[in-house]
Amino acid sequence: MIYTVTFNPAIDYIVRLDKPLLPGMTNRSASEDCFFGGKGINVSRVLKNLGIESTALGFAAGFTGDAIIRSIVDEGVIADFIMLPEGMSRINVKIKSTQETEINAQGPRISTEALDKLLEKLDALRAGDTLVLAGSIPGSLPDNVYEIILDRLKDRGVMFVVDATKDLLLKVLKFHPFLIKPNNHELGEMFGVELKTDEEIEAYAGKLQQMGARNVLVSMAGDGAMLITEKGDRYRVGVPKGVVKNSVGAGDSMVAGFIAGYMETGDYRVALNMGTAAGSATAFSDDLATGELIRSIYETL
Repeated sequence: MIYTVTFNPAIDYIVRLDKPLLPGMTNRSASEDCFFGGKGINVSRVLKNLGIESTALGFAAGFTGDAIIRSIVDEGVIADFIMLPEGMSRINVKIKSTQETEINAQGPRISTEALDKLLEKLDALRAGDTLVLAGSIPGSLPDNVYEIILDRLKDRGVMFVVDATKDLLLKVLKFHPFLIKPNNHELGEMFGVELKTDEEIEAYAGKLQQMGARNVLVSMAGDGAMLITEKGDRYRVGVPKGVVKNSVGAGDSMVAGFIAGYMETGDYRVALNMGTAAGSATAFSDDLATGELIRSIYETL
């Protein structure tokens, strides 16, 4: 079974204006949408769209938390969230006008007792399971919570997938994650350099492997992606043509597509292409990509 963890899920409230945003004035929208997610939830939703079951774990609170859980259950994702007694899950407001303005909420406080309940749920993981940890850590949790989780599970044969940035990622490499997914800019920031060529990206991805990562997937936006495998192979893929509508969830979709491709075939080239197809399909969609669109794009790579 695949398990995803979303510490701080959210409802993204998208407001579109057909005129420039006027601060301090009443602005009327042209259209609105609500999307329910968070990085781990996004991975679970895209996996489901590709026909692969997963269990979404995490924390939720209030009527917004109820709505988030209900929305993913309605899509067929298994949800096993811990409901917090106070506060409410986030509503992030994203105003799309001539420029895009975001207001991201803080989210509810997660107590030590609530974290212990999550750790108890994770104790059920066994050899052959996959755990996906993605995103930042809420301020109410210890900043080493990723390390706490992976240290607890390190000897159980669980495959770890970590999609995080800089120190958060570097500190978990000692647990030999199966997959990490920095983008090229994040990879450079980890080592204080600017990466301009494929050879430079490959070299610094190799440094992450020397520090413990098994497979390093580097996303490069419009330049495609590169995979350095634990076998020492380098695979490179470009991006398909399409109209970009949305950046939210594209990276999470790439992670889901990679996992799906690898689970179905055990082939790293297939995994890279499926991940690229999934990330691109979400970028070309208003919400997360459908399985049909992902597989259609995969056939073009």
